[in-house]
Amino acid sequence: MVQKYQSPVRVYKHPFELVMAAYERRFPTCHLIPMFVASDVVEEETNEDGSTTRVERRCALDVDAPRLLKRIAGVDYVYFIQKNTLNRKERTLHIESHNETFSNRVIIHETCCYSVHPENEDWTCFEQTASLDIKSFFGFESTVEKIAMKQYASSIKKGKEIIEFYLKELEDEGITHIPRWTPSSLPLPLPRPASLFTSPPVLPKLAVTPADSNPLPSDTADSIPQDLDADYIKRYLGDLTPLQESCLIRLRKWLQETHKGKIPKDEHILRFLRARDFNMDKAREILCQSLTWRKQHQVDYLLETWSSPQVLQDYYTGGWHHHDRDGRPLYVLRLGQMDTKGLVRALGEESLLRHVLSINEEGLRRCEENTKVFGRPISCWTCLVDLEGLNMRHLWRPGVKALLRIIEVVEANYPETLGRLLILRAPRVFPVLWTLVSPFIDENTRKKFLIYAGNDYQGPGGLVDYIDKEIIPDFLAGECMCEVPEGGLVPKSMYRTAEELENEDVRLWTETIYQSASIFKGAPHELLIEIIDASSVITWDFDMCKGDVVFNIYHSKRAPQPPRKDPLGPHGITSPVGNNVQLIDKSWTLGQDYSMVESPLICKEGESVQGSHVTRWPGFYILQWKFHSMPACSATNLPRVDDVLATLQVSSHKCKVMFYTEVLGSEDFRLVTLYYSLLAGFSHPACMTNTTQNPRLG
Repeated sequence: MVQKYQSPVRVYKHPFELVMAAYERRFPTCHLIPMFVASDVVEEETNEDGSTTRVERRCALDVDAPRLLKRIAGVDYVYFIQKNTLNRKERTLHIESHNETFSNRVIIHETCCYSVHPENEDWTCFEQTASLDIKSFFGFESTVEKIAMKQYASSIKKGKEIIEFYLKELEDEGITHIPRWTPSSLPLPLPRPASLFTSPPVLPKLAVTPADSNPLPSDTADSIPQDLDADYIKRYLGDLTPLQESCLIRLRKWLQETHKGKIPKDEHILRFLRARDFNMDKAREILCQSLTWRKQHQVDYLLETWSSPQVLQDYYTGGWHHHDRDGRPLYVLRLGQMDTKGLVRALGEESLLRHVLSINEEGLRRCEENTKVFGRPISCWTCLVDLEGLNMRHLWRPGVKALLRIIEVVEANYPETLGRLLILRAPRVFPVLWTLVSPFIDENTRKKFLIYAGNDYQGPGGLVDYIDKEIIPDFLAGECMCEVPEGGLVPKSMYRTAEELENEDVRLWTETIYQSASIFKGAPHELLIEIIDASSVITWDFDMCKGDVVFNIYHSKRAPQPPRKDPLGPHGITSPVGNNVQLIDKSWTLGQDYSMVESPLICKEGESVQGSHVTRWPGFYILQWKFHSMPACSATNLPRVDDVLATLQVSSHKCKVMFYTEVLGSEDFRLVTLYYSLLAGFSHPACMTNTTQNPRLG
């Protein structure tokens, strides 16, 4: 694999002629570069008017490599050929270098250029590119590649310092100005060659400071500065190694050449590179996927177009709160006070995800603001999560699944935006929750988690190490009022049906967790689940939105006929197409064609039901919700008055259920069972939602 390097632009705030005089002092040897042993002039040529000089040199390097490797290679020094072309008239120096030693096994090529700064003729720019291709090296290809890249990166870092050293030496000698070349003037002293491993770094030019809030600039690729200045990188992007700078520049250049439309800001490109440890190919792949996603769902305009529903404003217990000691924006989430199930039921996954994305977009904007305020690069934020009050309603499986899907979207499109996560007052079962969630979180992100049990956050190594005492929220025994909603249970009157949630204008997901169905007298709703492996576990979670039903589970060895949808229920009531399905053929006989595997369960209006069934046989399992007829009075065989009134309340003998099902392997189910058994130790049972659990089915 060919390794490539492209540097940022290095700017010397000195005239070109003075920089050339400093450059000349580096040769034939330089005490500041111990491995640069010697250089000999092989050929020299100057044109008639003295404006252009071409010099070819042979340079010897004492590469810092293991002695064994040197003995195997049979060399003490590595030789390079360097060709310099100095154009005094145009005020440029072009340097081209390649290796002479092992040229049939290793190909190293480097080009450098000193030129006048395009915006200030009294300044000098330096740019550099290089490539390394190791075809074969006695079986040590990987080792040689690592040694070469390490040496090269080290010499690049020293390059500018060396020129600055000789500029200072000239100044101490009283040389602060060298006249420019004119046709009548004598040629300047010949610049002496820098080897491949001693030249300073390169890249594209001065970039302006990002101003707008979203990670994609408002301008198109044509208006983006083509070059990145080294000082700009340090000020707005942070300290990068030469090879990291090279990856940023090369990926940025590739986007400018190939990507139509908006080009991401430099700090956003850098996040994707960091997320993939500066692997160019991997970073480019996930960045392009994210750019497509942003365009498809108009995420760039989310902050301007998204308005939080009132239920979020009242019950979503999160918000921005000042900044941490490092200047990072601080986001506070009181997860223990949040009704996750209620929010999913009232808003749907789409709205909840959109809200989370708006938080991330706002975080990017705040990072840019804080970069300007604190005068140093700030590219991520800190999140403080308070788990006080965490209980079983937070471990509602569909809610956990929705959370994991949100994490997946955020991880894919906002990498390296979380600088630190402080988890406070974690209950003793938190490790089990962490076991379920952590596999979906990137490894680099997991390293940023700090977890405190009980009141440990108040002691040494706690919050005060990361957040100024003056801004610790009041609910954590701090002095600062935190304007985050206190949460509470979302009223069930605000819950929405699956049909209502599916009518969202723009969807970020193609499917929804919950389905809804209508049940009529004489027309149950049935769901088919095919089981391949015995000992699988069918799990369910459903809410009775309207009316009472009987819930049954059946097993059959043969598949039912294609489902028939009942467009008309009894009494001529229209059933919405697709939300009343019947599978059990009327010709089937219970006990012969199919069998009941669990006792019937009566579910009342307003109840939430969760449960599971461990399958004993492969085949086809049918979950059935059947209209519940009121029993007759045992004494008179006549219906009771209360039963008649209750029946009249169920309009047109119609019931409505909102349900979610999932099939788990036995190993996964054991983990979940352990999870819930540990929850029995929670200290806040009063916070549990009104949930009906069937011990036989659960």
